[in-house]
Amino acid sequence: MSGEAAGTPPAGSGPQQSGDKEPPGDAPQQSGAEAGEAEDAKEEEPDRPQDAWSARRDLVDHSPKAMGVGANSRFGGSLVSGDQHGVSGGKVAGDVIMGSKTEIVYQFGITTASHGSGEVPQSTLERLAPSFVTDDNAFEALVARLRTERVIVLAGPHFTGRRTAALMLLHRLEASPVRILVRDTSPAELVRRLGDKEHRAKGYVLCDLTTRRDEPLREPHLLAARDQLAKEDAYLVITVGPTAALEDIVPVAWEPPGADVVLEAHLRELTDETTTRRLLALPAVTEFLGRRHQLREVAAFARQLKKYAHGEVDEAEMARFSLYSLESQVQEWFEEDEERVPLRDKAFLVALASFDGGPYALTAELSDLLYEFLQKTENSGLHPQVPVFGTHIGKRLQLARARLYQEQENTEWGPVLQSKAAFLDDRVSLVLLREVWTGHPSARPALVRWLQRLTDDGRPLVRTRAASTVAVLAYTDLPSTMALIVEPWADAPLFRRRLVAVNALTLAHLLDAPNIPRILDDWCGLEAEEVGRRWVAIRAYGLIGAEQPKRTLTALRAAIRKEYEEESPDTLMIGQLAESVELLLLSPARDRVLTELLARLDDDRPARELALGGFLSACRRTAENEAYGRPLLLDWYATAADGGHPSADGVARLWRTVLDDQQRTRGSLKVLAGWVRIADRDPATEWALASLLRALVTTTAEHQRLSHLLRTLRGEDGAPAPEVAARLLTVLPDPDAAHPSLAPTA
Repeated sequence: MSGEAAGTPPAGSGPQQSGDKEPPGDAPQQSGAEAGEAEDAKEEEPDRPQDAWSARRDLVDHSPKAMGVGANSRFGGSLVSGDQHGVSGGKVAGDVIMGSKTEIVYQFGITTASHGSGEVPQSTLERLAPSFVTDDNAFEALVARLRTERVIVLAGPHFTGRRTAALMLLHRLEASPVRILVRDTSPAELVRRLGDKEHRAKGYVLCDLTTRRDEPLREPHLLAARDQLAKEDAYLVITVGPTAALEDIVPVAWEPPGADVVLEAHLRELTDETTTRRLLALPAVTEFLGRRHQLREVAAFARQLKKYAHGEVDEAEMARFSLYSLESQVQEWFEEDEERVPLRDKAFLVALASFDGGPYALTAELSDLLYEFLQKTENSGLHPQVPVFGTHIGKRLQLARARLYQEQENTEWGPVLQSKAAFLDDRVSLVLLREVWTGHPSARPALVRWLQRLTDDGRPLVRTRAASTVAVLAYTDLPSTMALIVEPWADAPLFRRRLVAVNALTLAHLLDAPNIPRILDDWCGLEAEEVGRRWVAIRAYGLIGAEQPKRTLTALRAAIRKEYEEESPDTLMIGQLAESVELLLLSPARDRVLTELLARLDDDRPARELALGGFLSACRRTAENEAYGRPLLLDWYATAADGGHPSADGVARLWRTVLDDQQRTRGSLKVLAGWVRIADRDPATEWALASLLRALVTTTAEHQRLSHLLRTLRGEDGAPAPEVAARLLTVLPDPDAAHPSLAPTA
């Protein structure tokens, strides 16, 4: 594996290569002034670029599954392993990021405000009863418990039907009238509210009781409430969220019914049996139910389906309801006050959007860093207080509508099992990032600073997710994202920041963000002093240039010619140009790339250097980057040769040219020697190499060069010559026998 593991920076890419003993992740512990000085110091750190092939491997391994990078043919297709997941690529992801084009307001749940206080009309209870579904046995047990204990506490995530369940419990007991108590009633005030003679009721519901760490709901509060309720022959149901502060109280865990059951029950109430069956069979309904929507959204969707059945809305609008619901939920998260969704939880939601499907511990760690930056924006005089312990993973994920699961994560040591966190709906991350960037611009300074810090992290997963986050922002608002984030990264002296800019532009293009090729064209043509942006453009061409090989190679040749016009060509930049050609030769567009390279091979020295440098780099790549993995370019040659494709002749021509090039002869023979050693372990490679060697001998000099290589080749670490060398020696054609005029004269 070429991707580095979390916590280990790639060679030359992070501070640990420059003698800095502290990893970038420790920076948040510094004071603001110290952190600023540290960031300035990092600008002067020396580093070197990660090679293009390894960088692409990291991008594939660590990009969000929702972007479908590994399976995206525009990025690499079958040559880069990966599966298609969720919302991926181009138009689908783009529609999610851009969001709904029409503002439609939907009423979710019961119209009576849960924040207020007042009596629930009996008609409301009677309207809810027919469509309320639950496990009858479990619900009857709750009814019996409430009848005996007079007060119970229902705990569960928001919008899972807790409030409706509370009302139905009281309705089943015929406890009427039912009064809603205001949610900010403190536990100490509870008994006084229950004894209020002016607002006496038979049933009480206290939804989303407000509790704090220093003022939890305690057992004595419930005992006092029970005594008061017994006096009045009344009942009370309290609902709390997953993070409520409770002391010596074991709440009843509310298990909501399935969304499909709730939807069917609501449709039966709203329409007839035939219409219900027809609506439930619609593909849009199947898609909606697969998105794990909240029950209040399911109820609203039932009303939308009724409108569709009556012809009041069209199929497209009905199908978009799922996205509208998701957008409403995301807006609620960031519009809610601190009591409902504290700033630290908002920071976690943003971090989870960036690291969706990544290790939970990493997401939580970096969310606290974002919380620090957000807090400084909101109140610069207040030092952020991050509790070290006490954050329950399950409760945090319930709020985020996310799940925890085990999955392998690619590292440089191979796959490692990790505990990962992901939203239940894979569209959430895209919608959430758009909402934060465009709906809450005051958060931009903190978000930009956070992303900047992520680029300096030693973990490739962190840097890749910084790039994927910026790609979504670029799709949403290209001018601001370029000015605030991408351009400063591209202009940075540190290669790791430039590389994040490369990945951000690449992923933005895969999402169909506008004008990315135009940006690359402009940057590639900049003068030498704009070295950062030129470097970014050249590396990005290698990742997305396979879409238009002719245009891309024209730009790369122009760039290398510009280098050779200088008195002292930048050898590093020339090497980057060759690595971009390497990626293009190993892309699905390889046949067209090869044709274009051969057509300009003899135009001039720069064009020749670009082609040969890229070709030889591509020859070094093996399957899965294994030391004895099958050479990718040799596999291409064998496939082309078996099918009689002209690319086989093109590969052989480039091999003969690179072997005959004085500056590359030694390096190319070293690559061939490596192929021979691989062939000694793999019969398929031996057959392919035998076919290629026959095509490489057209002159006596070529025969002598290759035969000398095979006769003198040693095994690894001084071992005897591999047996395959002798077998391959026998397949070399004798050009003197084929062309008697070439034989030496006596």
